[in-house]
Amino acid sequence: MKKVEINGQEYEVVENIGDCIDINELKEKITEYFDDFDYIFGDYSYEKVRLKGYNDASNKKVNKINNIKGLENYKKNYCSYGAKTFLLKKIRQNAWICSEIC
Repeated sequence: MKKVEINGQEYEVVENIGDCIDINELKEKITEYFDDFDYIFGDYSYEKVRLKGYNDASNKKVNKINNIKGLENYKKNYCSYGAKTFLLKKIRQNAWICSEIC
């Protein structure tokens, strides 16, 4: 499992079709907007990356548009044939619980 860190958040690289992940570019593109998503999908069209956030079905913020189960349909209908794509899964840090005076 390959991991990458972008803007202080760690991600697991689930897929990287076309070896297209550019960390420097993603540092500029992945903003706080993506904080609530479990996954970030990216595809390249005309040499520009497009990003879309997805959630697991268990996430309370999931809906039909951002359910990870719809990713294959999105790829089929909205991505160019043979496009370079990647999928990053957010690695959740265990919440630290203070049992003493912090």
